[in-house]
Amino acid sequence: MIQRMNWRQGLSVSVTLIGMLAVWQLICVLFAVPAYLLPTPLDIGSRLISDGDVLLRHTGITLFEIVAGFGLSVLFGIPAAVIIVYSRYFSQAVFPLLIGLQCVPMISIAPLLITWLGFGMITQVVIAFLIAFFPIIVSAVVGLKSMEKEMNMLAMSLRASKLQIFLYFRLPRALPSIFGGFKVGITLSVVGAVVAEFVSSDRGLGYLQLVANAKLDITMQFCVIVMLAVIGLVLYNLVGLIERIALPWYRASRGGE
Repeated sequence: MIQRMNWRQGLSVSVTLIGMLAVWQLICVLFAVPAYLLPTPLDIGSRLISDGDVLLRHTGITLFEIVAGFGLSVLFGIPAAVIIVYSRYFSQAVFPLLIGLQCVPMISIAPLLITWLGFGMITQVVIAFLIAFFPIIVSAVVGLKSMEKEMNMLAMSLRASKLQIFLYFRLPRALPSIFGGFKVGITLSVVGAVVAEFVSSDRGLGYLQLVANAKLDITMQFCVIVMLAVIGLVLYNLVGLIERIALPWYRASRGGE
């Protein structure tokens, strides 16, 4: 049943995408839209093939920045969430400051990071990390605080230690929320890496799009957008796959949704 639903969903997405591309192609042809304003899907597909080596080289750089920034956000975000949940001081004093920092546009912090860290990949990774960090820590805090009082009383009645309560009760209850934060964080890491390449890089898809924009190469800009969309979809679904493998009980409790 689940396989049938996945097959139907994949077919629906494919048909919708093909229909949108066909309408796009038809509009460009019927209204003779200039390629320097809106290239056709066939033009973009042809450019993806002809300049595939260049796009793949820059994609590899951007992908490394995304994965590294996301990995750091997970590495620091989950322990920070645990500290916030178990420490009243961090919950009342530090967590509101993190929320305030998140309200500051990351593009305004980028020049400071360039001054401190230099013009290079470290800056891009740090920016991707900072953008992905907040949704991960918030989702983890919400999930870790979602354990019901009855469940906590049950664990205490079983004479479970604090570590056992965390490992066997609180953490499993929080994992769906944590993975939700991972899904948001991985997509925001894509945004962070591209924004960082706009301001402090001489390589990567963001840099390639800036070069294409300077040359009024609209087709290449669309090619970069396509590559970024593919990266985002692949990474998002990869996180979803890990979630399904790690949390089979959660999927079963939702009827295989």
